[in-house]
Amino acid sequence: MDAPTSDRGQRSRGGPFAPIGRRLLARIDKCLDQGAITVSLPESGAPMRLGGRAPGPEAIVILNTWRALWRLATAGSAGWYEAWAAGEWESPDPVALFELFSLNRHSLAGTGRAQGVSRLLRRLWHKARRNDRAGARRNIHDHYDLGNEFYELWLDPTMTYSSAMFDVPGQSLEGAQHVKLKAILDRTATKPGDHILEIGCGWGSFAETAAKAGIAVHGITLSTEQKAYAEARMARQGLDGVEIELIDYRDVTGTFDGVASIEMVEAVGEEYWPDYLAAIARVLKAGGRAAIQYIAIDDAMFEGYARNVDFIQRYVFPGGMLLSESRFQALAEKVGLAWRDRHAFRLDYAETLKRWREAFDAVVAAGKLPDRFDKHFIGLWRFYLMYCEGGFRGGGIDVAQVTLIKEG
Repeated sequence: MDAPTSDRGQRSRGGPFAPIGRRLLARIDKCLDQGAITVSLPESGAPMRLGGRAPGPEAIVILNTWRALWRLATAGSAGWYEAWAAGEWESPDPVALFELFSLNRHSLAGTGRAQGVSRLLRRLWHKARRNDRAGARRNIHDHYDLGNEFYELWLDPTMTYSSAMFDVPGQSLEGAQHVKLKAILDRTATKPGDHILEIGCGWGSFAETAAKAGIAVHGITLSTEQKAYAEARMARQGLDGVEIELIDYRDVTGTFDGVASIEMVEAVGEEYWPDYLAAIARVLKAGGRAAIQYIAIDDAMFEGYARNVDFIQRYVFPGGMLLSESRFQALAEKVGLAWRDRHAFRLDYAETLKRWREAFDAVVAAGKLPDRFDKHFIGLWRFYLMYCEGGFRGGGIDVAQVTLIKEG
């Protein structure tokens, strides 16, 4: 039986999502100041070129259904991931697409942000994952307690899950991680016999670096998996100057010669930035130095980012929040921590993420992942690594180290 005329007309125009999709493509085309996207349209496969006004990344997107653009328009980057996971769009190189969106972040403005009811529901979900003491422990568990064997498969031998710092061409990831760890240690200006507090000690790579320099370390974490790994690591090497404690940063007591915190503050949340900085100021001796490595979003984009829930917050780091550097610096100075010697190195993070993805893909291809990590999980992590790499390459996000000096 023939379909009603109205149904046939709807299908010929691409279905109910086509008008929204076409409007969004027109908007993207108008707003791309640099680079271009070649889009293969759903109903015909015909190529449509967006942008191309100035040099920049050249991305390719194959739209298998207009629904993908509806998801982007209503649910932002989280919706764009959901469309990718559902097979509604694909690309031979998603990194180039994410770099393009990051590079054109000001002209594209809210194109990648959730809207309407979708935004409201996602904000309610995110609020329920706030980082009070119970929430912080739960959120850390969801990401870091996937199992030490999982991370061992694709991280470099230092087991460092933060940006490396490359200082020579062709440097190994392991070598670049050692450069970063030493840079953090140097910022604390501690010497043999001193005592450092490390907030968010991971699997112990910094604690090992400091202990080998004769400096005692009190590492804190909320991850039971990381605590067990770090303790076993120190025992294997006979490093008895390291203590690992399962405790919230807000509950730490004592006085320390220095503080180190490497990409932990992103798990704090804007609501608790004052608590985090107050804890550092409380435990640091007068004149002492805190070395912080952090990820920040472009300050001009922060308010829009903070009002939404992006892909990373929804699917990878529940409760997470990138820094607004200017806001965070103001809070630090308010509690008597002078902001000194900022050094940014975003392209090093892009390279780190690329190396992680290559290692992750090799593990998957070799069938080495434990059975509990299914196809959906593998896809999520590949998307996460590509999404972040593109963000750093395009400049929408940055990584930096800074020294906070306790005044008085």
